[in-house]
Amino acid sequence: MPEAVLISEVGPRDGLQSVARTMPTESKFAWIDALYAAGLREIEVCSFVPAKLLPQMADAAEVVKHALTLPGLRVMALVPNLRGTEAALAAGAHKLTIPVSASAAHSLANVRRTREQMIDEVRAIVALRNERAPQVGVEAGMSTAFGCTIEGNVAEDDVVWMAEQLVAAGVDECGLSDTSGMANPAQVRRLFTRVRSAIGERTGAAHLHNTRGLGLANCLAAYDVGVRTFDASQGGLGGCPYAPGASGNVVTEDLVFMFEAMGIVTGIDLGKLIEARVPLKAGLPGEPIYGMTPEAGLPKGFKPSLSEKADA
Repeated sequence: MPEAVLISEVGPRDGLQSVARTMPTESKFAWIDALYAAGLREIEVCSFVPAKLLPQMADAAEVVKHALTLPGLRVMALVPNLRGTEAALAAGAHKLTIPVSASAAHSLANVRRTREQMIDEVRAIVALRNERAPQVGVEAGMSTAFGCTIEGNVAEDDVVWMAEQLVAAGVDECGLSDTSGMANPAQVRRLFTRVRSAIGERTGAAHLHNTRGLGLANCLAAYDVGVRTFDASQGGLGGCPYAPGASGNVVTEDLVFMFEAMGIVTGIDLGKLIEARVPLKAGLPGEPIYGMTPEAGLPKGFKPSLSEKADA
């Protein structure tokens, strides 16, 4: 039997902070509830950053508090620094994701720190986690691992070096992100294989974009070399404001359809997942959202995987 996968929904954070308008807090609650009802069991619900920089995330603590009422949901929050970590831990998040960049130029643009300074920041974040909430997970999401719109190619040796440094700093996992949408399947296989050889089971999620139409192909390539956690965003919302031209997270609905059609368990009800677009549209009226599966509908006779659902 094919191994099950975990789909980690990042729309309420990555998607919402990438659009100009702010979704009302109650609408966020309704959307997260609908995603949960569809079977998603890991959702990145917000980021803890100054409201003046990202007003879309000003209600982060409220959103975490609501998400914590959903039984069995792993509530994730992005934290770029120590201050954000303090706020996320105080709010009760189950897992922290830290953005670090393989690209030196992107690191300065995104978090105003060099890569080496971010490694020091990660070390401090892990120390604070260990002191206050050792049960909370910490994952470093390595941005621009497959290329950077600011400086172009990023050396694979740099990515492997960064992964090793982050694990040495104490993170539980280190995932790879195609922030700029430059990855191709051969590169994805090669780089995840190299990183896994360097840091083993601490290799984390694949966060891949569909900027050039290769999102699903890249996810399948990652699956082929052992990746079992995939970030995705409902309706393809999201991108990176500090990577010009980068857009289009992998669409959750399309990713779930691909895996389920292949007999790979996701634990997600596709019909309910498509229904979750309703509160998303209501909270962001007029905002373009994408997805081939919701537009085409499920094929006649389509049956999801018959294996037991993965609630991990």
